[in-house]
Amino acid sequence: MMLALCAAYIQGGLVKAFDVPGATAEMVHFGIQPAAPMALATIVLELGASAMVLSGRWRWLGALALAGFTLMANFVANRFWDAPAAERMMLANGFFEHIGLVGGLCLVAWMDLRERLDA
Repeated sequence: MMLALCAAYIQGGLVKAFDVPGATAEMVHFGIQPAAPMALATIVLELGASAMVLSGRWRWLGALALAGFTLMANFVANRFWDAPAAERMMLANGFFEHIGLVGGLCLVAWMDLRERLDA
């Protein structure tokens, strides 16, 4: 279950790690500056937080980091309300799918913290 939840972050982090110029170009495309350091920070966050979730070590923190990242990135990359009509539906679908992912990650964090407090 945790692997499925982290799969997009692992895939995204690895693709960016093997193509840093492409990751930097993606940052520029979305108006994120400074692009190169932000691309590197994204790689570290996606892979590092995924490792935390998968290993169970500080799982709650990794899940919250991915949730916060996803929420912020969603408002940058899936701005369906500003998109031309032809693109609006696809961006809206992506936006709300990412909101669901944020909810799942928050649930993982909550369950992990609850388990630790009950122990």
